[in-house]
Amino acid sequence: MNSSHAHPDRGARLIRFTALLCVAVVMLYPLLWLIGASFKSNAEIFTEAGFWPSRFSLDAYAKGWKTSTEYTFATYFLNSFAIVVPRIIVTVISCVLVAYAFARFEFFAKKFLFSVMVGTMMLPLIVLRLPQYLMFRELGWLDTYLPLILPSAFATDTFFVFMLVQFLRGIPRDMEEAAMIDGCNALQLLWHIIVPLLKPALISVVVFQFIWTMNDFMGPLIYLSSVENYPVSLALKMSIGATEEVDWANVIAISVVALIPSVAVFFMAQKHFIEGAASSGIKG
Repeated sequence: MNSSHAHPDRGARLIRFTALLCVAVVMLYPLLWLIGASFKSNAEIFTEAGFWPSRFSLDAYAKGWKTSTEYTFATYFLNSFAIVVPRIIVTVISCVLVAYAFARFEFFAKKFLFSVMVGTMMLPLIVLRLPQYLMFRELGWLDTYLPLILPSAFATDTFFVFMLVQFLRGIPRDMEEAAMIDGCNALQLLWHIIVPLLKPALISVVVFQFIWTMNDFMGPLIYLSSVENYPVSLALKMSIGATEEVDWANVIAISVVALIPSVAVFFMAQKHFIEGAASSGIKG
């Protein structure tokens, strides 16, 4: 009887595995093609649909890295990290403080303010671009990284605040109450009790902010005008529009290199994503 049950289960598993494999191939094929195309010549890119190149050549990586400007892509990567790292730090600090206040304290018009914050998530970013640009121009911050970093220091990334508030609401207060009896103040409570429990959610914030900032094109395009300040996203666009005939192999090769930091960060944090989903930040 057990063996008769095992066969349908095995068949269902096989069908599920095959379906998932087909979906994975469809989803990953563009990425595989991108990697393969980085080794091809311009002519081969537009004539071959397959991802396997006729011969492997690293010329596109070498030429693409040099760029058509006086700077190599090393400069643009450093510029990207000069924006990404401070922005992640100020985002985590500001969003944790605001989320802690909403989740654990009672204050005047709390529900109204939370509703306003959630409402701002529905606003298209483009609506804010013009007033923000005029404000930063008056402050004299154009062609600096400040307009790309500083707004995040005021918890303007409301999606992260909302996510952390929801996460905190799922954490029982037993440990906090015990710590308060021991004489912990609100900040000590936050640092010693809340932040360790929030670790999976905070790693999610870091990963999302890293990927979104690395991929941001509109922000740097609006605020940065000097080529030496460009991040990777703008430098890639510049390498496409630099000459009339685009050497696509070079552009694709650097696109592959530009993907590496985001993919690496995602895979390093993958365990914590699963841990956060499985345990909601509570051990035991």
